[in-house]
Amino acid sequence: MGAQLKICGLTQPEQASAVAGLGVSAIGVIAVERSARFLPPPQRPSLWQAVAASDPTVQRVLVLVNPGEDQRDQLEPSCGHQVLQLHGEESPERCLQLRQQLDVAIWKALRIRGPEDLELASRYSGCVDALLLDAWNATQHGGTGERLPLEWLQRFSPDVPWWLAGGIGPDNAREVLDELARAGVAPLGLDASSSVEHGPGDKDLAAVARLVAALHG
Repeated sequence: MGAQLKICGLTQPEQASAVAGLGVSAIGVIAVERSARFLPPPQRPSLWQAVAASDPTVQRVLVLVNPGEDQRDQLEPSCGHQVLQLHGEESPERCLQLRQQLDVAIWKALRIRGPEDLELASRYSGCVDALLLDAWNATQHGGTGERLPLEWLQRFSPDVPWWLAGGIGPDNAREVLDELARAGVAPLGLDASSSVEHGPGDKDLAAVARLVAALHG
């Protein structure tokens, strides 16, 4: 089985349905208000319903930063998501608490400033269902399109599955996976957002289709 693909930052039910039908493994919705791809809570259920109707096997991922108790009603799986992807400074204890309280899968994003940051992965063992590696940015928690130097990932082998994000698109995805494979490194999948857009939250379906083909062709 090849690497999986997550497309993040969907805002339109029709596009979400179409993307789900292209053969992706997961779709992400941004629940961070300062993001250009933010989708308000009342608009999320119709998007999740569109994904489930198109392909119920596609994982529905809600992306948050340091969610507090005031967001608790948005975190419940009854809202339509199956996974919480946490992009802030959430501790292993907080991740485990949310997983136990909500009975949802937890993916923890690690924003990597240097190779030494990869050592954080071991702290989350047993507390999360997957990790997501993204490039560090001082002003944004994700979706920047910045690349993580692949040489940092040599010998990276955490004991939980992991996704790679940051600047991955149709033109370089295969090259990224091949380079990692030569280093003996195998992510569960790749996460793409800005590389497959006309503009923030407006996906380019042809680019998504090319990305799927690049992974599985």
